[in-house]
Amino acid sequence: MTKRCNEILREMRSLANPADLDGMARFGIDTSSALGLSVPTIRAIARRVGKDQELAEQLWDSGGREARILASMVADPGAITRSTMDRWVRDFRSWDVCDACCCDLFDRTPFVWQMIPKWAVAGAGAKREFVRRAAFSTLAAAAVHNKAAEDQRFLDGLVLIERYAFDDRNFVRKAVNWALRNIGKRNAHLLPAAVACAERVRAQDSKAARRIAADALREFRLKFGPATSNTIFSGESQ
Repeated sequence: MTKRCNEILREMRSLANPADLDGMARFGIDTSSALGLSVPTIRAIARRVGKDQELAEQLWDSGGREARILASMVADPGAITRSTMDRWVRDFRSWDVCDACCCDLFDRTPFVWQMIPKWAVAGAGAKREFVRRAAFSTLAAAAVHNKAAEDQRFLDGLVLIERYAFDDRNFVRKAVNWALRNIGKRNAHLLPAAVACAERVRAQDSKAARRIAADALREFRLKFGPATSNTIFSGESQ
C-alpha cells in the first residue's frame, strides 16, 4: 500500500463519527467495517484526490466501507478492467457500497452493457443478492447518466427486468424497481415500453413482481399526469 493511500486512510479514520453508525444500520447499511463518514464527506475527499485507478484498488483492498465508497469515486472508468469490476461486485456486502460503484463508476465504463446481463445471471443464489442488485442498479444509473446510449440498450434492459422481477430478495427487488422507473422516465419513446413491461410484470404470479409493477406504474402516472394516462395507461386495470 502506498504512502498516499495510508495518509488518506488515516485522514478518514480521524474523521470517524461512530455516533452515526446506528442510524446507518437502521437504513440497512452494513456497518461492520464502517467509520460513520457521510457520503458528502467522502465525496469532498474524492474531489481533492482526483482520478487514480491504482489508488482506488488499494483503497478497495483495505476493506473498509468508506474506503470502498471512496474507491468508487476515484477509480478511472476508462482504466478499470472487467476482472476488477467482477471482483468488486463479488465483494459487495451492503447496498450503499454497491450503489456507489454502480452510480459513480460502473455505468461510465466501456463494459457497462456487457456486465449488466452478466451480473443479472450470476446473481442467483442466497449469497449473491448484491451481484444481481449491481446489474439493475447499474442499469438504473445508466438510464440517467448515459445520454448517448441508444434506446435499444434500455429495451434490452426491460427484457432483463421482466425476466428477473420474480426475485423477492429485498435489495434485488428495489433495484429492479429503480431500473424500470428510470427507463420509463428517460424519454417519450421508452415510457410506453416501460409501461407495457410493467403490465406484463404485474401479471406474473409473484408478490415481488406485483410490487415492482404497482410502484412503477404509480410513479409514471404521477410524473406524466392524466393526459398521459389516457393514452398509455388505457390497458391498466383499476
